[in-house]
Amino acid sequence: MSDYRIAVGQPVLDDLRARIAATRWPPAIAGAGWDRGTDIDYLRALAARWLEYDWRAQEAELNELDHVRIEVDGFGLHAIHQRAADPGAVPLLLLHGWPDSFLRYRRVLPLLRDFHVVVPSLPGYGFSDKPAAPGYSTRRFAELVAGLMTALGHDRFIASGGDIGGGVADWLAHRHADRLLGLHLTDVPYSHLLAVDAPDLTKAERAHLAAGRAWGQREGAYAAMQATKPMTAAYGLSDSPLGLAAWIVEKLRAWSDCDGDLERRFTLDDVLTHVTLYWVTNTIGTSFGPYFERETPGNERPAVPTAVTLFPRDLIPAPRAFADRIFDVRRWTELPRGGHFGAWEEPELFAGELRAFAAEL
Repeated sequence: MSDYRIAVGQPVLDDLRARIAATRWPPAIAGAGWDRGTDIDYLRALAARWLEYDWRAQEAELNELDHVRIEVDGFGLHAIHQRAADPGAVPLLLLHGWPDSFLRYRRVLPLLRDFHVVVPSLPGYGFSDKPAAPGYSTRRFAELVAGLMTALGHDRFIASGGDIGGGVADWLAHRHADRLLGLHLTDVPYSHLLAVDAPDLTKAERAHLAAGRAWGQREGAYAAMQATKPMTAAYGLSDSPLGLAAWIVEKLRAWSDCDGDLERRFTLDDVLTHVTLYWVTNTIGTSFGPYFERETPGNERPAVPTAVTLFPRDLIPAPRAFADRIFDVRRWTELPRGGHFGAWEEPELFAGELRAFAAEL
């Protein structure tokens, strides 16, 4: 184990700025806005701001957090490890999704200082190693994260996750139930629904299945690409900063509770730090790994007390009947606001739910 500091080489930042300035812009349909994807006027304005953006200032702020790098089974994992003053405090493991990173929980950390908080960069994300061989599914992620918690001295802990992080937490509950004090999810992994025989679905579950399929037709092209031909997309997104920004920003806007105004939820510096992290680590391609390496645990209910916190503007909020089928749900909360990036968008609500669940446990 070693302390870790973020230190991006200046040639990487100089190259980024040169590429932004040299962007070749595609022709666009006048007045299309966001209907055909990322709005070109918004992206041009973001590019102009990016040329002035100060990564070094953001890097200095991030380095005020407690970073570690740990090798688990030969794989290097980066994490934030915020220790509580009380050595006997409850450990919390917070697992991010896509298209984000450990930055999802940046605003939550100050609200959870009386817990030991661990926020890993999942394999292929941020400052963790990039998988160089097949087999790095969410199941493999769960084993590495379990090893990380052992190395940090946390034998038992609460695991919280959403999106891909929720899939990792799901595997932890199935394979390491004895180590989990509780499981906290901000969505119910949709793939479990596909494992239920159609006649056995409740009315609410059938409606949820139909909503998921309709959402896939409207919004799911990115997932189909990342799950079938990830390298084809990775070449362009790893070579063009504005291509990368367009891919990510469109999701930040569509999946957050912002009513089409991204800056209602995120400052421009927030957005640019988010995108720049992907650029300087060259991880957009490796972040697609869990889409291609799909692996879901069976529908046997793990013996772990579970809390589900739903944000109303998340992708496809699940019905309680579906969650009860898969997990031992002890707490169910439907919040009044927030979207896919709930901990980032509504840190107080997210932290409050974690606190309430921990108190109940």
